Amino acid sequence: MEQLKLAFSNPYFLFGFSFLTIILVFVVVPMIRKIKDRELLNTVSSFKRGTPSERALIIQLLKSGIPKQTLFHDLYFEKRDGAYAQIDAVLATTEGIIVFEVKDYSGWIFGDGGKTNWTQVLAYGKRKYRFYNPIKQNLSHIRSLKRQLPQFRNIPFFSVILFYGNCELKEITYVPDGTYIAKPHRLREVMREIKRNNVAAPYTNKREVVEFLKEGVERGADVEIQARHKLNIKDQLGKHRVYY
Repeated sequence: MEQLKLAFSNPYFLFGFSFLTIILVFVVVPMIRKIKDRELLNTVSSFKRGTPSERALIIQLLKSGIPKQTLFHDLYFEKRDGAYAQIDAVLATTEGIIVFEVKDYSGWIFGDGGKTNWTQVLAYGKRKYRFYNPIKQNLSHIRSLKRQLPQFRNIPFFSVILFYGNCELKEITYVPDGTYIAKPHRLREVMREIKRNNVAAPYTNKREVVEFLKEGVERGADVEIQARHKLNIKDQLGKHRVYY
């Protein structure tokens, strides 16, 4: 005991102990957590798919107890015009299908569910940028999905839009029924709200739904489909047709 007291009174011992503690807290623990998160993500997707925020969403849902068999990341579906719709994530729940749209923004966010564009405000109002209404964007994804399987016509779909990044949702109005907008730390509340306010969905063939969504994930790994999707987005934006 006396030797232990002497050791702890030694400044060199204390310095070494403190240094090891710092290494453990700031290096080893985060590294272990990162490895575990990667292993968890690999049960559904991979670090090569989607954006960091999309992957963070998948990990968050898995950590909350969502079964990996019901969660799908980075899906592609063919639309009526032959183009592809890319969907960040889909979750098949007892109450219906949840379609996630993930956004990364900083600053203040203002939006109206009925307007074509929303506004991002930076530098305390000195800079403003417009971006396409994510409610309309995700509802378009849902419409494309509902046309894919006959049973989808009778199953409820929910739109969940998550804003990652250092942004603040200042004023969002006219959000339609079945649509939820939140920061990631409020996701658990959104999930509870959907479960509390809805009854079991009338699935006729759950296996068909799972297999169909799996196929969407597999298309997302197809390099040719990815390239076609990027070209389609470029064509929609039409920037290459503007001559300044």
